[in-house]
Amino acid sequence: MRLCRFQRDDHVEVGFYGDDHVVPLSAASHLAGVDLATTDELVELLPGGAQRQGVEAVQKAWEALSEDRRREFHISIDEIQLRVPVGNPGKLLLLAGNYSKHIEEGGGHAVERAQTFPYVFMKPIATTLTHPGNPVKIPAVSPDHIDWEIELGVIMGRECSAVTEAEALNYVAGYTVVNDISDRKFRPNPGREKRDKDSFFDWLHGKWHDTFCPIGPCVLPADEVADPQQLHLTLRLNGEVEQDAGASGMIFPVAGIVAFISSFVTLHPGDIIATGTPDGVGSAKGKFLKAGDQLEAQISRIGVLRNPVV
Repeated sequence: MRLCRFQRDDHVEVGFYGDDHVVPLSAASHLAGVDLATTDELVELLPGGAQRQGVEAVQKAWEALSEDRRREFHISIDEIQLRVPVGNPGKLLLLAGNYSKHIEEGGGHAVERAQTFPYVFMKPIATTLTHPGNPVKIPAVSPDHIDWEIELGVIMGRECSAVTEAEALNYVAGYTVVNDISDRKFRPNPGREKRDKDSFFDWLHGKWHDTFCPIGPCVLPADEVADPQQLHLTLRLNGEVEQDAGASGMIFPVAGIVAFISSFVTLHPGDIIATGTPDGVGSAKGKFLKAGDQLEAQISRIGVLRNPVV
């Protein structure tokens, strides 16, 4: 069952996630005679976490209930505020150019995995992380070329360093939806004297604006996903499909990404990795975000991450 973090009455809780409701674990846990109300962090409740067995016991008790009995625990999505799945991840790592068709739509040449390596960058956690339903803000400093990028998010559940690709998925806690919002033509100081690295840092700084990383609405536990490459990604802008592709199109699959990063960076529980975006971004169409737009980033079996643009 999917898990989420949510806020009601100024209190952050965790619960089972339904597309139109949540079930607080503080209530459901009593069905199995366990107490899962002491944490508001999902990592403890996911594979690799200290309370995973308790969650599994609650799920088993939940499945034995009738539909009418289950509805007694439901709280409407309209009555709560969904929160990012990990309140304070230690690291927020993202991949660039991990789908061949996305590389090609940007004018580049697709490469074979054996010929390259994952391009990894980071985003400032405190200022880019954005809750489901909260707005993506068009930056006044550079408002005209703001783009969307739906990505499969990987949440780590166990500390890992130098793991092999064959064992890498054993360290994953779950999967979520990430929207890597990007400023395609950020040009600080337009009258500057050109330097060799200008284009690289224009690109990198264009990833860092406030609110540029919505994540959510929930987490699909890794032990319920046999193969993350079978998940499907769809992004809609104002109801119109812009991106529609399978995670099978990644150059480096999830296991390969975890193995690569862990070869030189120790990954810890709660770290989040965004695995790159497929084709269909706005810059390839000359179409960019504006105030009043509505973003819906959806991944099969996980859910829909919705954010307005202001």
